Amino acid sequence: MASIRHYLIVTASYWGFTLTDGALRMLVLLHFYSLGYTPFTLASLFLLYEAAGIFANLGGGWLATRFGIPRMLATGLALQIGGLLMLSALDPAWSAAASVAWVVAAQGVSGVAKDLTKTASKSAIKATSEGGSGQLFRWVAWFTGSKNAMKGVGFFLGGLLLQAAGFQGALWLMAGLLGVVLISGLLSLPHQLGKAKASKSFAELFAKSSAVNLMAGARVFLFGSRDVWFVVGLPVFLYGNGWSFTQVSGFLAAWTIGYGAVQAFAPSVIRRSPDGLSREVPEARIWGMVLTAIPAVLAIAVVAAPVRPDLIVVAGLAVFGFVFAVISSLHSYLILAYAGSKKAAEDVGFYYAANAAGRLMGIVLSGLLAEFGGLAACLWGSAAMLAICQVVVLLLPSGVDQRRPTIVVSAPGSN
Repeated sequence: MASIRHYLIVTASYWGFTLTDGALRMLVLLHFYSLGYTPFTLASLFLLYEAAGIFANLGGGWLATRFGIPRMLATGLALQIGGLLMLSALDPAWSAAASVAWVVAAQGVSGVAKDLTKTASKSAIKATSEGGSGQLFRWVAWFTGSKNAMKGVGFFLGGLLLQAAGFQGALWLMAGLLGVVLISGLLSLPHQLGKAKASKSFAELFAKSSAVNLMAGARVFLFGSRDVWFVVGLPVFLYGNGWSFTQVSGFLAAWTIGYGAVQAFAPSVIRRSPDGLSREVPEARIWGMVLTAIPAVLAIAVVAAPVRPDLIVVAGLAVFGFVFAVISSLHSYLILAYAGSKKAAEDVGFYYAANAAGRLMGIVLSGLLAEFGGLAACLWGSAAMLAICQVVVLLLPSGVDQRRPTIVVSAPGSN
């Protein structure tokens, strides 16, 4: 079927992008940490990356609706190539201030690229899915899980390329890979995929259903709760406990790959309903309560550990990763279930703008809390954000929303 072929093409294109995105994150973090940058300065390198993503998601959703998903996917890939080449032009002779400014600007380009690509790719799932809520959940779960596994591979690849090819050589290799992905995607997808009548004003663009607004609010705190310890706090903590750069990047890679694998199979552990919402929303609440408790318990355990707190962190974050993966996959499904069928790209863009806002908040707090309170403070920050997320999820409607498309579905597991 053409829809399956288009879904696979979009997924493969996003895999290529995500591989370079994960590698780039690790390249920048490890390279500049080795130069003596403080945790807060490291966090600041990624601020424009996430801030740009807020606007890129909003604009990307509107542009994908107006011009079609393939054009936005191609635009995102092209911008990422530009960001990689810009970063490769960094001159070691520049001052620290000039270097930071250049990296922040290059990361801003990559941030726009990432969120244009993400919005286009996830909107394509809605545009190509034809088998009801059961197929939609499976396709979202597989797409989200596989791309996060690929990002984990990218983390490891970033550390490996930094040692094998150097900072500049690694960036050139990744730019070449994306060039191949860009050309292949342009030749394979129909240009009209996802096109519809776009919103004519900002008021219309932001006129979302209450369910979409609530999902966006929950997303802010859900992903802030991960990045508050993941981006700076954890790598600095592990390195400070004697781990090498390769070991640090290897663990982050393994965690992200495992997280992605769980996401891909999340539909098998979630109770399903024929309408796609009445059981799924209560499941989000239950899993959210479990997730909220984990970082709080882990923060206490890290401080109280008599020896090898790094091993306690590794074990605790493995549990966190499993639960977070399930609830993240479930949230990714719910936003598409609630999204309007005519302007799904705009709804998805709005949602992932909230995702970028949450990551931005998490990155800022990760640098601040890691510098002044270590990993334990980052974990307490994570628990607080998850508690707020849980309050928002409690307000979600569990019936079919008025903006949700009317679809005929079969019982879970029957198609």
